Amino acid sequence: MVSYKLEGQQNEVAAGRVSPKELTISPSPIFDLMGATPSQVTRLADIKDFKVDWSLKYGVNPNLAIQSQPFWEFFYNRKDLSKYQNASGFMRKLSSIDLSFGTIQDESSYRRIGGAIKLNVYKEKDPLMAKELYEDIGVKYKTEKEDLLLQLNELKARLDTTKNILDKPALRIQIKATEDQLNGQNSKRMGEINERAKIFVNEYWNASSIDIAFGKMYTFKSDSTGTFGMKRNNRSTGWGTWINGNLGIGEKFLFTGLFRYFSYHEQLDFAVIDQTTGTESAQKTIAKNSLFSTGINFRYGGSIYTFFIEMLYEYKKLSTAEEALNKFYQAEENVKVIGSSLKWEEVHPNTLTFGGDWRISRSVIINYGMRCVFNSNWKFKAFTPVATISCMMR
Repeated sequence: MVSYKLEGQQNEVAAGRVSPKELTISPSPIFDLMGATPSQVTRLADIKDFKVDWSLKYGVNPNLAIQSQPFWEFFYNRKDLSKYQNASGFMRKLSSIDLSFGTIQDESSYRRIGGAIKLNVYKEKDPLMAKELYEDIGVKYKTEKEDLLLQLNELKARLDTTKNILDKPALRIQIKATEDQLNGQNSKRMGEINERAKIFVNEYWNASSIDIAFGKMYTFKSDSTGTFGMKRNNRSTGWGTWINGNLGIGEKFLFTGLFRYFSYHEQLDFAVIDQTTGTESAQKTIAKNSLFSTGINFRYGGSIYTFFIEMLYEYKKLSTAEEALNKFYQAEENVKVIGSSLKWEEVHPNTLTFGGDWRISRSVIINYGMRCVFNSNWKFKAFTPVATISCMMR
């Protein structure tokens, strides 16, 4: 009896924990910050496991991000949901802390690397708090386990006391079958909880929510071996903070809004002329700048697939190179800046994206989009197809 109990506990652990491991799958927050996702105005992400993202924006490169919810993993990923359900609202919010780290190689062959943290501050519907969906499962399996243990003890007692050796093979077969039923309890219970969570998510896929996030990234020159060189000062090196809000409309629509602030240092290249000697020379300075992004996304569909249309507007605090130069560079008396040689990275403020996502299995989702970029006068500048694959690591 004692030896079986220890063996049963080991098998129960090996069978895995039974909390739902995938609810809503969205690209990692660090990919949001890097602009490597089809939709730059992303909806709620609610994963309960480790996840990997692969971005195809810049071709078939090792553009990967890894995402997890460590607070959930350490404190609430248990054999049942009672610890999470009995926790305070503040602790449940902490359990939604989402960490992600990622890297991409951009169109200029520079390597970006960074990390982000995201927190859910409001969730209209939490499938793990719908206690009525799961409470009978715990009672059911507890009763079933007690019955199986009682049956197992009776079979073992009969095997020990029987005098008829012809009965022993059949008793051993029954004991093995009963042990298999006990060992398979966790898998069955996990399957039932996941199926009920899936029904809940299907019904409330567009529930309202609010997320806040913070991230930081760097850009480096990189050779073919992946060795980092000089850090680049541009809009891909800096830190940002943002807020996402989701509002469900009916059963088929989801409206999402974004506001993001990004602070960075940008290299400004220009030329000067020495008015005494007439000699021209190349110069550079570093300008501190800020980028404000706001966007809206209108999504139609359900929990398996959606289609969206999205508008993103970006505003640069120092909008022209001349403005930045006047603020951050002081020329000597006999030196004059040649304005026609000013050079820095421009921001195309208007982006219109069409796309969608397709959840091809419980643990894999494909996100895709066609991004159209316009200048401030709505003159077409660029067209970029973007796709990401997100996969739960189970």
